[in-house]
Order: sequence, then structure tokens, then C-alpha cells
Amino acid sequence: MLSILLKFKKERTIEQEISEIQQGNTDLQNRIIHDYKPFIAKTVSSVCKRFINEGDDEFSIGLIAFNEAIEKYSIDKGSSFIAFAELLIKRRVIDYIRKEAKLRTVHIEEEEEKDTAQTYLDTKLSMEEFYKKIEQEQRREEIIHYQKVLKEFGISFQELVEQSPKHFDARLNAIKVAKLLAENRELCTKLFEKKQLPIKQLQSMVHLSRKTLERNRKYIIAITIVLTGDYVYLKDYIKGVLQ
Repeated sequence: MLSILLKFKKERTIEQEISEIQQGNTDLQNRIIHDYKPFIAKTVSSVCKRFINEGDDEFSIGLIAFNEAIEKYSIDKGSSFIAFAELLIKRRVIDYIRKEAKLRTVHIEEEEEKDTAQTYLDTKLSMEEFYKKIEQEQRREEIIHYQKVLKEFGISFQELVEQSPKHFDARLNAIKVAKLLAENRELCTKLFEKKQLPIKQLQSMVHLSRKTLERNRKYIIAITIVLTGDYVYLKDYIKGVLQ
């Protein structure tokens, strides 16, 4: 009987295992890190555009980032652990590539003795182009991650565009509601667990009708996800609206 019960016992999710690790289970942490090495290598390789193995420096950066994701992950960030870890690994590897490129530029400038001015100009222009590409890559990865989280709430980009408040004041009010929601840990946790906007509780906290909250439901959820997540570029958009 015991064997049958064990056989059909529901497996724990990775999020549940991460929660246990955060409570001090180092053995489980080591096992998770070991088991997810292929995932780390694949994620790092997608950034570097070449095959990465455990002997590469970039893999070490990815490994550190994965461990950082384990320590920092929270359901309040509005995404699965894998999606969060993927974003963090890519961001840390991109930062590493940028740092290494900058160091190589300094080395070239120190070693070059002929046509110094032209060499410096060429190097500066090429580095500016490199940084632009890196920034574009970061924006792209951030949007991909955001799209995945929205999907968990049954929201598509197309719906977000179509159902976003058309008037500035209405959009500003919706963002303020999202900000209030993001700062309320209890309601925020409820939002990410149930994947539903706690309209009844919000209605008692803001001077907006239930009808208005329901009409802007998807937009409020989308903004809350940004405010509670690790979205560098998307948060700049919200700051611009609030200022």
C-alpha cells in the first residue's frame, strides 16, 4: 500500500523546492544546481551565440546567476522560477560581456602607438555600436520574459494594446492602482497565486468604481507585474508617466 501511495505521490514543483532551499536546505540546493547545469549552459549559449561548456568563464557567470536566482526568487515577482532564472542569467552574462569588452578596449588603447587618435575613434565607435546591440538584446530578453508572465495571467500583448486606457488620466489612475497593489504584499501575493485582480479589496482602497477597475483589469495587472519584477527598461516607461 505504501509503495502505491509513494508511486502516485504528487511531485513538488521547482518553486516549492526553491522555497525549501530558502529555508536552509543546502543539500537540495546543491542537487538543484547540479540538475540544472544543462539549462544554465543552454541559456548562456543563447546569449553568447556559441556552445558553452562548464569550462568556460561565461558558464561560471551563469552558475553564479542561477544561485542568485535561487536566493532572490519570490512568487511576488510574478513569474515561474525558471523564467526568473533565465532572465537573471542572461542579464548577468550580458553584463560580463560588456565589462570584458570594455577592458579589451582599454588594453587596445594602451598598446596602440601608431595612429592613436584614429584608433581611439574607431574603437569608440565600434564599442558604441556594441553597447547598442547589447542594450537591444537586454530589451528583447526583458520583453520575452514579460510576455511569458503575461501569458500566465491569460493576457496577450494584442489584448494589452487593445484594452489599455486610451486617455492619459485614465492610464495614470490605473498605474497608481497598480503601484498601490504592488506595495501591498498581501494583495500582491493573492494576485500572483490566484492570477486574478483583487477588485473588491482594491475598491475599498481607491476612489474608483468597480466598473472602472474591471474595465482596466488587464492593464492594472500588466503594470503590477512590471513594478514587482526585474524589468529595468519597462520600469523606465512607468516612471516617465508618473513624473
